Amino acid sequence: MTHTIRDKQKLLARVRRIRGQVEAIERALDTEAGCEQVLHLIAGVRGATAGLMAEVVEDHVRTHLVDADRHPGALNMEAAEQLLEVVRTYLK
Repeated sequence: MTHTIRDKQKLLARVRRIRGQVEAIERALDTEAGCEQVLHLIAGVRGATAGLMAEVVEDHVRTHLVDADRHPGALNMEAAEQLLEVVRTYLK
């Protein structure tokens, strides 16, 4: 079972929150809200999307690249942690 199936409900909850944030942007634009408010809403969506991406990438690395029991040629844990730190920094 892949991690996206195992964590399906948690990931769907995050996507639904992101959908709500995007709808808030639409409402703000529809009601002609100020650009400062719209920019804050967009920044929130960007952060939420980056957080979702980071979570899926991290789970992918831990599940498919580091698990030596399931994948004998897997990366070592220290290398994986270094990779994940770079990804987390990039997605902020």
